[in-house]
Amino acid sequence: MDESRSADSASLTTSKQSSIPQRGSGIPTSLLVLMSVAAGVVVANLYYNQPLLSLMAHTFALAPQWIGLVPTLTQIGYAVGMLLFIPLGDVADRRQLILTMSLLSIGALAITALAPSFTVLAIASLAVGVFSIVPQLLVPLAAYLARPEERGRAVGDVMSGLLVGILVARTVAGTIGQHVGWRAMYWAASGIMVLVTIALWVMLPNVPGESDHSYAELQRSLLQLIRKEPVLRESAFSGAMLFATFSAFWATLVFLLVNPPYHYGSQVAGLFGLVGVIGAAAAPVAGRMADKRDRRSNLRVAIVVVMVAFAVLLIWPRKLWGLIVGVILLDAGVQSGQVTNQSRIYSLTPEAHNRLNTVYMVTYFTGGALGSAVGTLAWDHWHWPGVAVSGLTFCTATMAALLRKRTPERSSR
Repeated sequence: MDESRSADSASLTTSKQSSIPQRGSGIPTSLLVLMSVAAGVVVANLYYNQPLLSLMAHTFALAPQWIGLVPTLTQIGYAVGMLLFIPLGDVADRRQLILTMSLLSIGALAITALAPSFTVLAIASLAVGVFSIVPQLLVPLAAYLARPEERGRAVGDVMSGLLVGILVARTVAGTIGQHVGWRAMYWAASGIMVLVTIALWVMLPNVPGESDHSYAELQRSLLQLIRKEPVLRESAFSGAMLFATFSAFWATLVFLLVNPPYHYGSQVAGLFGLVGVIGAAAAPVAGRMADKRDRRSNLRVAIVVVMVAFAVLLIWPRKLWGLIVGVILLDAGVQSGQVTNQSRIYSLTPEAHNRLNTVYMVTYFTGGALGSAVGTLAWDHWHWPGVAVSGLTFCTATMAALLRKRTPERSSR
C-alpha cells in the first residue's frame, strides 16, 4: 500500500512538473493573443485620465498644473509598483502574482470612481499605477516562453497589444467622459478588469520563478545588474527619455484642443488615440527587426522619427493635419524604441528577466512622470511651443547618449 501511494505521489509530481512550460518551449497562439489583450486592457488603466483631465479639473475646480498631478502620480505609482513587485517574478509563481495584481487593480479603479475629493483622487491614481503592473509581468513571461528565434516577435506582439491599449484608452475615456462623466469611465474599467482577471485565471500556466534569492537579495541584485550591464543602463536611459516625450505630449494635448482654434472636448482629444494606433503598428515590425538587425541602429532611427514628430508639432500645431502626422510619427518612434530596448535587455541574463525589466521599466516610467510634469509646467508657462521644445530636448539627450562609445551587445540564444 505504501509503495502504491509513493508511486501515485511520484506520478502526480511528475505530471505537475510536465505541465509547467519550460523556457523557450514556445507560446500557443491563443495564449499569446490573451497576453496581448490583457496587456492592453491593464495598461489602459494608466491612461484613461489623460483626456479626462479637463473634466476632472472642472469637478474639483483646479488649475491645469494641479490636475496634471493625476497622470504624474499614476506613472510614479507604476514605477513604484514595478520596483516593489516585478522582481518577485523571478522567484514566485508568475500566474499567482499576475492574478493578485489584477485583483488589487480592480479595487483601486473602484476607489478612483468614488473619489469625493482631489486628495482621494490623487491617492487612488497612485494606487492604480502601483497595481497595474501586469503588462510588465506578461512581457518577460512572453520572452521566457518564446523560442529564442521568435523572442523579438513575441515581445513585439505583446507590446503591440499594450501600446494599442495605451492609445485606445484615450479614445474610450474621452468618449465616455464626454457623455456620462469621468467617474463612469473608472467604473467601466473596473468591470473590464474583472473579465480579464477571469480569463487569465483560466488560461495562464503556472510558471515558477527560477531564482532562490530572498526578497532583500532580489532588491540588492537590482543595483548589481545596473553596475554589471551597460546595455541595461543605456536602454533604460533612452527608454526613459523617449517616454518622457510621449507623456509630455499626451498629458497636454487636451489643453491644446480645448483652446482656439480647435475648441474640441474630451471626446475628440481621446479620438487622437485612434490616430496613434497607426503608429503602434510599428511595434511588431520593430520586434522582427530586432531579431535580424543591429538593435542600436534601430534605436537611433526611432529617435530620429520622434524628433521629426516634434518638429512637425512645433511648426504646425494649429493645423489638424500637422497634429495627425505628429501623433503618428511620435507613436511609431516611441513604440519602436520601446520594443527595441526590451529586445536588447532580454538578450541579457536569462534568469533575471523580471529584474532586468524592473530596472528598465522603473526608469522608463520615471521618465514618463518627468515628461508629464515638465509638459504641464511648459504648457502653463509657454503653452504649446514649450511642450514641443521640451520633447525635442528629451530626444536630444537620448541621441547624445547613443552617440557615445558603443555598448557591446550579446545574445542569450
